[in-house]
Amino acid sequence: MKELGYLNKFFLRYRWRFLLGVVFVSVSNYFRVLQPQMIREALDLVVENIGLFGLFQGFSMQPELFKVLGRSLLYFGLLVILLALFMGIFMYLMRQTIIVMSRLIEYDMRKEIFAHYERLNFAFYKRNNTGDLMSRITEDVSKVRMYLGPAVLYGINLISLFVLVIYSMVKVNLELTLYSLAPLPLLSVSIYYVSNLINKKSEVIQRQLATLNSNAQEVYSGIRVVKSYVQESAMVGFFAEQSDDYKAKSLNLARVDAFFYPLMILLIGASTVITVYVGGLQVVQGAITPGNIAEFVIYVNMLTWPVTAIGWIASIVQQAAASQKRINEFLNTQPEINNVQEAIKPIQGLIEFDEVDFTYPDTGIQALKKVSFRLEPGQKMAIIGRTGSGKTTIADLLTRMYDVTEGAIRIDNQNIRERNLDHLRQRIGYVPQDVFLFSDSIANNIAFGKRDASREQIEEHARHAAVYDDIIELSDGFDTAVGERGVTLSGGQKQRVSIARAFVKQPDIVLLDDCLSAVDTKTEKQILGYLSGALSNKTAIIITHRIYALLQFDQIIVLEDGAIVEAGTHEDLLQQRGYYYDLFERQSLEEAEAE
Repeated sequence: MKELGYLNKFFLRYRWRFLLGVVFVSVSNYFRVLQPQMIREALDLVVENIGLFGLFQGFSMQPELFKVLGRSLLYFGLLVILLALFMGIFMYLMRQTIIVMSRLIEYDMRKEIFAHYERLNFAFYKRNNTGDLMSRITEDVSKVRMYLGPAVLYGINLISLFVLVIYSMVKVNLELTLYSLAPLPLLSVSIYYVSNLINKKSEVIQRQLATLNSNAQEVYSGIRVVKSYVQESAMVGFFAEQSDDYKAKSLNLARVDAFFYPLMILLIGASTVITVYVGGLQVVQGAITPGNIAEFVIYVNMLTWPVTAIGWIASIVQQAAASQKRINEFLNTQPEINNVQEAIKPIQGLIEFDEVDFTYPDTGIQALKKVSFRLEPGQKMAIIGRTGSGKTTIADLLTRMYDVTEGAIRIDNQNIRERNLDHLRQRIGYVPQDVFLFSDSIANNIAFGKRDASREQIEEHARHAAVYDDIIELSDGFDTAVGERGVTLSGGQKQRVSIARAFVKQPDIVLLDDCLSAVDTKTEKQILGYLSGALSNKTAIIITHRIYALLQFDQIIVLEDGAIVEAGTHEDLLQQRGYYYDLFERQSLEEAEAE
């Protein structure tokens, strides 16, 4: 129950629903416990009048006595039906309070987990699989909901019914009550032992389910690679192995669960036999009436489902505890990068890297070593280097996906850690190397960074990104759904939609990370022609493998193994005859051959 203690705040939030549910359960059980008492009265009435009925054998009063007895039994029968009706009404009300409460808490939990996921930093998503994240917000929350609803409901019902039934039994005869309930302590010991097994097995099952979801999600996302390498059979085989493992673990848990019900039936049956035997002896002694035996048998059988539910409730609680433990692991994970709620200051665009070192926290790989540069507002800088040289890391640090290991990054002479994070990212137009589009319309993807963008603004920036003509040729134009991760568009189209998305929000700082790698030469010139004008008053950093002659850069730096090995203007770097010079020569030769 330690892990489930997290849920207490939700019980407090919906305390009135919960308390009303407790009242409704208790009232429903009160009417339920009255029914055996009516049956006892009816049975005693019959037993008491059987002898009297026999004495009037052959007399005219016998039929009249039979009618009176029949009317009395009908009265008791109608009274039992009326009590059952009241019991049903309050059972409906208890479900409308407690079960509805569990659904509301489930809704709140999913919102809370999703919001917490969004607060966690980029490194968290590199450490955890998407399938595992999905499993915790779906499967695990559903397991917890079973505890909040059915388990709590039947737990309250169990306690309430036990109190009322045992009180009613003790009021009749204490000795018979003790004999009737004698097998129940054995039940408690069995439940304690089996529930521990269920807890351990449930946690293992939930982890295996998360693995199963992760594998399935990876195959769906990479279906193009799977098909192109003709690995469908291998993937099916691998998924079957994981499914068999999950099935084996689930069957193992089911076998443990299967012990409960036969054990309940055995113990309840033993209680019934003891009740009839001991009760019969006490009837002979005159301590109780025959109706009391019937009343006790009904009471014992009335406890059959609640007692049986102890095992079911224990199973649900243990599974919920295992699931809540997995949920708490993520909820207790605090973001390493926190937003500073300071007064928002306009960004002028001065960027300074001061002796910046950065080592990735998960891998221990040092991506940047003593990187220093300064960009004045409105200046343009190109970052060039081989794959893995640390170019994208600069963009990640500037948008505070990570914090620097050593050194400092300043914007407008203020440390980036001291600036409002939301405002910082809002004022940076970032086109990442790995373009991601949502399963939505093209128009909504372009307007993602500026939700109130008009259709005219969306179309205008689509023209600037040289993707307007491609879009209007689609079946629904800008309202065309792009599919998961933009799968219906080509690589070049996705890059250009991403460029339009970055510029439609009119950023103060622009980061372009190799965003023209998938477009043809003609389209590249069209986009660069727009960029040369659009970036005229903006601070811009362009990360690239190519040299763009159409763009004038105030600074160019060349990275190698995370360190700046060349820096200067285009003419300066050509004179140094290093990596930049070789790249320029190769590119010039390729362009000459293409012409």
